[in-house]
Amino acid sequence: MNFGDVKTPSGLAKLNAYLAERSYIEGYTPSQSDIAVFDAVGSAPSSQYSHVLRWYNHIKSYGAEKSSFPGVKKDVSAYGITSGTAPVAADDDDDDDDIDLFGSDDEEADKAAEELRQQRLDQYAAKKSKKPGVIAKSNIILDVKPWDDETDMAEIERVVRSVQTDGLLWGTCQSCLQYISIYISIHFICIIVIVDMTLI
Repeated sequence: MNFGDVKTPSGLAKLNAYLAERSYIEGYTPSQSDIAVFDAVGSAPSSQYSHVLRWYNHIKSYGAEKSSFPGVKKDVSAYGITSGTAPVAADDDDDDDDIDLFGSDDEEADKAAEELRQQRLDQYAAKKSKKPGVIAKSNIILDVKPWDDETDMAEIERVVRSVQTDGLLWGTCQSCLQYISIYISIHFICIIVIVDMTLI
């Protein structure tokens, strides 16, 4: 079935239905078949034929390049819906809504797949239960500054380390120097402590 006279409303309606699912008359690129139908249409159709209008404006945008399109230009009656392509029809009824295209008709295969899935989930849960949990630890650096320049820093370190509890591990201690101005500096100590949050 061809389009007929594409200058008439019935011909434009057939062409509009044909282009509803296609970008070009033949294939996936513009060709001489598009030029033949374009010349037959003559001028831009009304917006009632939205697919034809879209196609017409697209082909028109090529300008002088239209003559270099591939293919052989035939008569307009050679184009249209052939026996190999079904006409585009309105889909009024949804008879195929209940069809599961990816489902299996074999209940034994479904049962085997479900058992395999459950087995893998059990293996994953067992593997995850063996994995130790996250140990929440914090590294804290304490800067202990003296009250004045006569304070015994060794005594301050001993007093600080005397704090003992489960989950508290004292690390290294360093003597540090901080310059306040050109003439004044403060000696203080830096002590690292590791705190295990699960025990405190």
